[in-house]
Amino acid sequence: MKPLPLPIRVAAGLAVITAERVRGLPQQLTGLPVTVVSQVLQFSMRVQQHVTELAIKGDDALSGLRPVEDTPSWATFDEDAEPDVTPSRPTLVSVDNPPEPRAQTNGHRPSFTEPETEPAAEPEIEIVLEPLPESDDDGDPWAQEERALAEEHADGENDSAAGPAGLPNYDELTLPQLRARLRRLTVPQLEEILEYEKANEDRASFTGMLARRIGNARKAEEEQGDSAEGK
Repeated sequence: MKPLPLPIRVAAGLAVITAERVRGLPQQLTGLPVTVVSQVLQFSMRVQQHVTELAIKGDDALSGLRPVEDTPSWATFDEDAEPDVTPSRPTLVSVDNPPEPRAQTNGHRPSFTEPETEPAAEPEIEIVLEPLPESDDDGDPWAQEERALAEEHADGENDSAAGPAGLPNYDELTLPQLRARLRRLTVPQLEEILEYEKANEDRASFTGMLARRIGNARKAEEEQGDSAEGK
């Protein structure tokens, strides 16, 4: 079999290459932006390298034309600085208590005697006793009653029988002070105080406390009577 002529074979090869490139065209189009960017970066890097090489060569060429400074103008050394010499002044030493000259004894004891020094008086220590802080017992009714009883004995309540049921200065008593005194009063005395309060100031807190105290006292008396009868 005879081979085909060269032009026909060349034309067939071109047709095959064209078909292959057409088939790979979509892949080339998708990778085209990446290829372009990489080529641009490579080109810029080559340009920078060429510019750097030219600058280095220019420095080498110009370095021989400029004179070389022995020392830069901004450099300073310790030898160049002038030493700061300040004249030294002698220091005077003050002696507060100079030593006394020793007496010449010539082998004998001196005839004079040294004066006896009296011992320094010890400083007096003054002891100050501070009062203890008062406890905050305003909210404790028992403490208030105890203070009311103390005030009662200090004022001399039992000295005179003025006021209802023998209570002096009843109108000046506070509610805690009156509560402390009610424990020692009988039912008739409590009723007398209640009538006196209603006839004068008629304070609700006082009348209520007196009424409750009278009721509790009567109840206690009834319980005591029942227990006595049971025995």
